[in-house]
Amino acid sequence: MPNITLPDGSQRSFEAPVTVAQVAASIGTGLAKAALAGRVDGKSVDTSFLIDRDVSLAILTEKDADGLEVIRHSTAHLLAYAVKELFPEAQVTIGPVVENGFYYDFAYSRPFTPEDLETIEKRMAELAKKDVPISREEWDRDEAVKFFLGLGEKYKAELIGAIPSGETISLYREGEFIDLCRGPHVPSTGKLKHFKLMKVAGAYWRGDAKNEQLQRIYGTAWAKKEELDAYLHMLEEAEKRDHRRVGKLLDLFHLQDEAPGMVFWHPKGWTLWQVVEQYMRARLNTAGYQEVRTPMVMDRSLWERSGHWENYRDNMFTTESEKRDYAVKPMNCPGHVQIFNHGLRSYRDLPLRLAEFGSCHRNEPSGALHGLMRVRGFVQDDAHIFATEDQIESEAMAFDALLMSVYKDFGFHDVAVKLALRPEKRAGSDEIWGKAEAGLRAALKASGKEWEELPGEGAFYGPKIEYHIKDALGRSWQCGTLQLDFVLPERLDAEYVAEDNTRKRPVMLHRAILGSLERFIGILIENHGGAFPLWLSPVQAVVMNISEAQADYAEDLAARLREAGFRVEADLRNEKINYKIREHSLQKLPYLLVVGNKEKETGKVAIRARSGQDLGQMSFTELVERWQGERDSRQAGA
Repeated sequence: MPNITLPDGSQRSFEAPVTVAQVAASIGTGLAKAALAGRVDGKSVDTSFLIDRDVSLAILTEKDADGLEVIRHSTAHLLAYAVKELFPEAQVTIGPVVENGFYYDFAYSRPFTPEDLETIEKRMAELAKKDVPISREEWDRDEAVKFFLGLGEKYKAELIGAIPSGETISLYREGEFIDLCRGPHVPSTGKLKHFKLMKVAGAYWRGDAKNEQLQRIYGTAWAKKEELDAYLHMLEEAEKRDHRRVGKLLDLFHLQDEAPGMVFWHPKGWTLWQVVEQYMRARLNTAGYQEVRTPMVMDRSLWERSGHWENYRDNMFTTESEKRDYAVKPMNCPGHVQIFNHGLRSYRDLPLRLAEFGSCHRNEPSGALHGLMRVRGFVQDDAHIFATEDQIESEAMAFDALLMSVYKDFGFHDVAVKLALRPEKRAGSDEIWGKAEAGLRAALKASGKEWEELPGEGAFYGPKIEYHIKDALGRSWQCGTLQLDFVLPERLDAEYVAEDNTRKRPVMLHRAILGSLERFIGILIENHGGAFPLWLSPVQAVVMNISEAQADYAEDLAARLREAGFRVEADLRNEKINYKIREHSLQKLPYLLVVGNKEKETGKVAIRARSGQDLGQMSFTELVERWQGERDSRQAGA
């Protein structure tokens, strides 16, 4: 007689074992119709799952995050079902849920075309409309291997054969299609209504480049049509804002094959870079950081002592000179410890905050490179705080306050906080890791933060707080980090003289706010779509003359505005003013300044904002005061 506890604390008793679907029906027909799956004692299960004991139960619907995941997982299987019907010789492999959707990998004799995707999607919709039941079956492992080999599905048979003998093998059947899966899945294909196939990409079997290449079909699936439409609209907007496209349009930077993953910054792009870097330099100086510079190439022995050679070797560029091995630094921390160790440190010197706009290089796979977002050569707004254990909480809180203030200045107000905990491959004892994780939790609590914990995602030398910002399109970007490290000071023999005259190890806080400047600038470009606020814009305004008679006045006005500290250009070409306005509007400049005879006679200028708003005429003094207020407040302006 199962006694079932529901999320609201209420209980329901049944005289015999009962399925999740039957429990939903006992609550109401609306819930029975909406039920996608269940969560029994915290584990997600199908609605057909039989409950024969006392449990806690939640009915999952499209309103639940777990319910949406079930929809996406089931849609991946629907994709495979449709492909097998249309292309019987295609072999199925795996089809997991990913952010905002799913994918499924196939082995097929020829590449899938865009026309194939349209046909597959149409067939998926037909199968969904048929409302085909989806049922779970449990098989013996060896029987399942034999079954899939008989179907010619060697990849699926290999997956099943790798499962330990004696474990339950669950297969899901929908119509003539059957697939290996742990589940859960929706009760029938009719629950899958709002999906779209997005693209085809290459993938290697089991992610190993030595194996056969497969074809990966990506798709997205949502609970409601409005959500699907909103997502597709966001993708359209993201394509328009793509930093590579905008960077070319605004002549900010380029990349080329002769330097993969390295950026060629053009004058306007480098101006934007300098604005960002100098802003950060001023903020760090005010916050008590001392800027340093460390070598880009250091001996292998240092990287071995730090643990990077063992744990990070595959991502490091190396070189050799005079029979000595060197590595180009992938990060700045070992170099900062060398500065700390150069001379005897006292407890009175702590906390010591060393900052560096450090140029780092990482040997990222060529297939992972993506514009400014994923590069091989980059600069971090990196810093390391050497502190006593008693100072951890106050330093973490001060960093949090600084970071939030910086993000606000850049226009990011929605910031999610996550705590990445000990990974499987790590340095240091469990005791040290426990102390480090407890220290960061205490700091987050003291800062009044709510956070999500990420088991297994910490750095190899310590746990870390991650800060994820949301851009104008609602996309999340992880930028800031604060890592608490007891390991590296021990490995590199850092110490200070304590108040009792003994030698002690400092604690090391690794921290960054923007992270990679290249990547952060890429995020800024996409967040603003290239239409930067006045303080960030590489060119803040252009002065245009209507005719040759105002050329001297226009040039003089531009010069005076530059002397006042603004980035202003003059366009004195013998072109019609409407042509000039259209051309510079495409450059997304914050302001367009027009001077004709009237403006020249009165010593004023006609001002047009990027929004198209005509701000009328202003004197030089009025214009400077307006811009100074807008720049210093870091507001978007008109």
